[in-house]
Amino acid sequence: MPQSQLRIVIVGHVDHGKSTLIGRLLNDTGSLPDGKVEQVQEMSRKRGMPFEWAFVMDALQAERDQGITIDTTQIHFKTAQRPYVIIDAPGHTEFLKNMVTGASQADAALLVIDAGEGALEQSRRHAYLLHLLGVRQVAVVINKMDRVDFAKSRYETVAHEIKEYLAELGLFPKAVIPVSARNGDNIVVRNEDQGRWYLGPTVIEQLDAFRPQQTSPDQPLRFPIQDVYKPDDRRILAGRVESGRLRVGDTLRFAPTGASARIVSIEAWNHPETVLSAQAGQSIGVTLDKRIFAERGHVAHHEDAAPVLTHRLGVRLFWLVSEPMQVGRTYTLKIATGEHRVTVEQVTAVINVEDLTSTPGKAVHRNEVAEVTLRSRSPIAVDLAAELPRTGRGVLLDGNDVVGGCLVVEAEDAATNITEVSHTVSGEERASANGHKGGILWLTGLSGAGKSTLAMALERALFDRGWQTFVLDGDNVRNGLNAGLGFSPDDRAENIRRVAETAKLFADAGMVVIASLISPLRDDRARARVIGGDRFHEVYVSADLATCEERDPKGLYKKARAGEIAEFTGVSAPYEAPEQPELVIDTSTLGRSEALAHLLDYVDETLGKASLKSGRELTYVI
Repeated sequence: MPQSQLRIVIVGHVDHGKSTLIGRLLNDTGSLPDGKVEQVQEMSRKRGMPFEWAFVMDALQAERDQGITIDTTQIHFKTAQRPYVIIDAPGHTEFLKNMVTGASQADAALLVIDAGEGALEQSRRHAYLLHLLGVRQVAVVINKMDRVDFAKSRYETVAHEIKEYLAELGLFPKAVIPVSARNGDNIVVRNEDQGRWYLGPTVIEQLDAFRPQQTSPDQPLRFPIQDVYKPDDRRILAGRVESGRLRVGDTLRFAPTGASARIVSIEAWNHPETVLSAQAGQSIGVTLDKRIFAERGHVAHHEDAAPVLTHRLGVRLFWLVSEPMQVGRTYTLKIATGEHRVTVEQVTAVINVEDLTSTPGKAVHRNEVAEVTLRSRSPIAVDLAAELPRTGRGVLLDGNDVVGGCLVVEAEDAATNITEVSHTVSGEERASANGHKGGILWLTGLSGAGKSTLAMALERALFDRGWQTFVLDGDNVRNGLNAGLGFSPDDRAENIRRVAETAKLFADAGMVVIASLISPLRDDRARARVIGGDRFHEVYVSADLATCEERDPKGLYKKARAGEIAEFTGVSAPYEAPEQPELVIDTSTLGRSEALAHLLDYVDETLGKASLKSGRELTYVI
């Protein structure tokens, strides 16, 4: 019975014969379409060139003209044992970036080395990349043995050299195969004349001996969220199970928020039967028993086996572009479905791929390998690559360009050396002493809607009653707590996170915190709700844009219309109105006194003495 498909990456120095090897593999396994060989023969004749097996798989005219492969190409063929996909990763230095893309998908690799030239620097780089990308099944193909008369001594010299280097990387080749790709020796058919001293497998025999990478369902569960779908009244969290397994009824916890919920159903596309479980390798969706904040990049796991949550991690990376990586530069780190802004804190060591020695440095240049410390403002859920490669391996982006591939080798747990201290005063005692609960009233709305006016009036009214209360106003916190933040999307999100964390501390202390911020994006407010928990109350201070612009208390709309303020909410940047706020106050129809009265009524009901007795939490919309 045929086995499952195997993905092979073929790497090696330019001109060491990878394309010729692939052409021979396709021909000698009967995988070429009819007429393909004749087509290549005619093309070679017209060009006045000898027949080249490499032209069999060179699909682009530009590739044939340059004589080098310039893209990552997938080629399908099969043997009696199984189907294969060859990921042809380019060997030319200019196209190493494509190799990272190709090799990262591979189950196994063939490293092609010219018998005459041996393992040159680029061959060593490719070997290091295979190590970096976690490809553990490797065979070495020593090509062009016909040019050294299939000399056993030359084979042994090159084999010893490359095996010794691979061993230092922790890679042990399954075989080192002497071949002549041009003549077809030891590809499918053995060379029984010159190469009779070689008793190991042919290339095809070794390929058939490889095994597809298996991610054990017994490993810890990692289910990164790729997207959230709302096809009807359901909310489906979709993604691929990267490791472990999950079942209907399991309680999932989501990193980095810590939110948890139970699986109600598992949705599988084009699967008419009810699905009760899923395991590593399956792409599925799940529905949960309650609505929680979960988005693309969050990682679902079981309570007893969580990923590391870290702001600081050590990676081993391969740098791909001409502009060097430097300490202090900021990039996007993409691991699984998550993307995180990270800053280079330290270049611990730059590794010489020739002899694997390392030296400290402040920059990493093109094609160099280095160990680097990255720091993120927001927590990242990761695993060590040696333990769970799927969530421990990533790429660095500069804008939309891939600039490096990396493995996580060290992750400093955000909670390391931090022990939460229990308060001797309980929340109930604080509420009883204050005569009210602690809470967060999050006032959101357009500039000019009246948030700050309402917030300050509410603070005054509550203080006059003897309540413990304080306003966190958007402009005020930017003069102190968040003075170092700008107005980029990342900085805006961090501004809201810090205010939410500060408001939570106030609320834990028993105070009523009134946070007045535009906070235009639903996702940012959802994160604030996760931080605030049950104490969080979203108040939508509603007023249409025309009303807000007519008021324009700070003259900001006028500046925005004149082009003096970029990305101004409501004019050149969006405002996403709350979908299910606890309270809506329309200040375009209500006067200040009426609006304040409604807000006070809501606060009395939810945080006042009546709520202390009943324990009720109300949704109150006017």
